[in-house]
Amino acid sequence: MPRSLSASLLIIMLILLSACTLPFDEPGATAPPAIIVTPTPRLDATEAVAEVPPTAVPTEIPMGATPEVPSVSAPRLLEQVLARGRLICGVNEDLPGFASPDPNQTGNYRGFDADFCRVIAAAVFGDATAVEFIPLNVSARFRAVVNGDVDVLIRNTTWTALRDTGLQDDQLGLIRLDFGPIIFHDGQRFMIREGLTTTNGQPVVDVAGLFGKSICVIDNTTSTLNLRDQMAARGLPYIPIIKATTDEAFAAYDNEECDAITSDTSQLVGRRVTLSNPSAHTILAEQISREPLAPVVIEHDSQWRDIVSWAIFGTIYAEELDVTSRNLSQALNSSNPDIQRLLGRSGNIGVNLGLTNDFALNIIREVGNYEEIYNRNLGPDTPFDLDRGPNKAWNKGGGGVLSSPPFR
Repeated sequence: MPRSLSASLLIIMLILLSACTLPFDEPGATAPPAIIVTPTPRLDATEAVAEVPPTAVPTEIPMGATPEVPSVSAPRLLEQVLARGRLICGVNEDLPGFASPDPNQTGNYRGFDADFCRVIAAAVFGDATAVEFIPLNVSARFRAVVNGDVDVLIRNTTWTALRDTGLQDDQLGLIRLDFGPIIFHDGQRFMIREGLTTTNGQPVVDVAGLFGKSICVIDNTTSTLNLRDQMAARGLPYIPIIKATTDEAFAAYDNEECDAITSDTSQLVGRRVTLSNPSAHTILAEQISREPLAPVVIEHDSQWRDIVSWAIFGTIYAEELDVTSRNLSQALNSSNPDIQRLLGRSGNIGVNLGLTNDFALNIIREVGNYEEIYNRNLGPDTPFDLDRGPNKAWNKGGGGVLSSPPFR
């Protein structure tokens, strides 16, 4: 290589090295553009839930500039409820024992589910009457939650994987919901008219006896899916009579448009008393599914979900500890540390939730513990006399599975 060419290359390399070491803050320096990945903002609790994009989008901004941070201006649900002064709770339109209109007070509802609406109102306001009931049919119930029409849905609703992680709605698209604790362990059964016989002329006593029978079922429910799956698994042909609403399904059954009707046991028990001749119908003992019924809330508001959850846990924990509305004054003087924490005499559980520390005390005083709520609406002194089965505290025997995390 000629010496003059080598010298020229050396000079060029020195110039390039000096340019690479020049600080960006000195005159003449030019900074390269910075690539900052803007995270997808978390949806506010009051917005309809949509799919979150799988990847973030790179945004090029100049060096030294401050990237815009998405702001959430809408208040969380607790703040909205407090500002409104009442809880808005979605319930069944008319399911005796669980939620049915109070004939003595317009707009009021009574029943097991309605009382759990009152539980949450008592936790938030210290007043179980600070609640507005919104009756909802099957097709409207989840939209009401996503659209913010109700603060919580307590409407004999089964907690399923799809409803929790992504349910396709024909109006809203993909929606996701959050669930609170299971308040009623249910299961799907069949109700038939007494005297119904099999194809061999024998009395129908189990699901197998429904071979070839017509069965009424409510559309857009887990009951429809369970009926299809379980009858197929058993190799039992049947004639589905699918109705859009609960009222239509039970009216069709009462008018003998179908041989049997299937739904959650709680619904069969509640609706049987409304039939033209309740004593002429029996519910088969065989159960074809588990139906864990739980309250539904909007996704992406963990504080509100926690409030709903711990309000319900308070009723269960009170039964575990034998604290009732009747012995509350004695319980307040108990030296049991578990009872002291439950009633807010020690600890800051309520304050951590955004409530007062005595929120569970208010629930028990205003509504009662789980056992009191159950017996008042479904127990032996009601027209339903529905055996509690698994719906009792785990430490009370008899197959009870209800339990609360410790209040500590």
